[in-house]
Amino acid sequence: MEPRRLGKTGNLISPIGFGAWAIGGTWGAVDDSTSLAALHRALDLGVNFFDTADVYGDGHSEQLLARLRRERSEPFVVATKAGRRLDPHTAAGYNRQNLRAFVERSLNNLGLETLDLLQLHCPPSEVYERDDVYAALDELVQGGLMRAYGVSVETVQEALTAIQHPHVSTVQIIFNAFRLKPAEELFAAARKQDVGIIARVPLASGLLSGKLKRDTAFAEDDHRRFNRHGEAFDRGETFSGVDYGTGLEAVERLRPLVPEGATLAQFALRWILMFPEVSCAIPGAKTPQQVADNTAAAALPPLTEEQMKGVQAVYDDLIRAQVHPLW
Repeated sequence: MEPRRLGKTGNLISPIGFGAWAIGGTWGAVDDSTSLAALHRALDLGVNFFDTADVYGDGHSEQLLARLRRERSEPFVVATKAGRRLDPHTAAGYNRQNLRAFVERSLNNLGLETLDLLQLHCPPSEVYERDDVYAALDELVQGGLMRAYGVSVETVQEALTAIQHPHVSTVQIIFNAFRLKPAEELFAAARKQDVGIIARVPLASGLLSGKLKRDTAFAEDDHRRFNRHGEAFDRGETFSGVDYGTGLEAVERLRPLVPEGATLAQFALRWILMFPEVSCAIPGAKTPQQVADNTAAAALPPLTEEQMKGVQAVYDDLIRAQVHPLW
């Protein structure tokens, strides 16, 4: 995989990374031995960017990445997130004391002295406007506890607010064939500020894999069962905020665009990589085969103008009215 630059961090990272939410929890049953095999397979295939958070399995996802580092000699970048441990999750909780405590806990989980990248984990919108929050993060960089920081956001407007701060290095945002607003309203500004874009939920919680059906059953602890209407966290995190039935209809419209020999998921990932502002897409994976399938997307040839227009048409016809005004 041809590496891409991660904004002002300067790190060169694989365009397909590893999203470690699934191996932490809220995606059904996981097995540590299988999860570790998937992590090892990712390194074998050239993945060098792993995204996690302190709340994925209450730190278990971070601990698995610490074990991977102990078992392998290759260097890799880990981006973690902080803030969602707050209970209640309020803007006031994003203060110097709590942020330092979150960082120190993640350092312990990851077995590191310095974090590669810390991201605010979808805080209340007002947090992105607070100078004291960025000052606290600057202090943690100056103190050697982390090398860089960025934000994980729900909305384009939150991202545009955050990147006005000169030391925000990255924005992690939902970007996929069902979420085109970032390309239309964020990417040019991010490029100007030298901010790396990390595309999360790239397969729309599995909808863009093409494997889900109307009668697909999800486990009790799978957010695709319990958060379809935002019962537990932002609704946009589940199926990118798209109504499930509409998403299935959109998938059928996309299938004819997929090149021979590729899967719909690989096509969806390659579509994301057509945008040079994207540093990395971070599909989740729980098995070595899923990792192999994801990384193969980077080897697909560039999509044609016809394919790109086809995705745009599906979005405009079926998806735009549902999601564009909200995120």
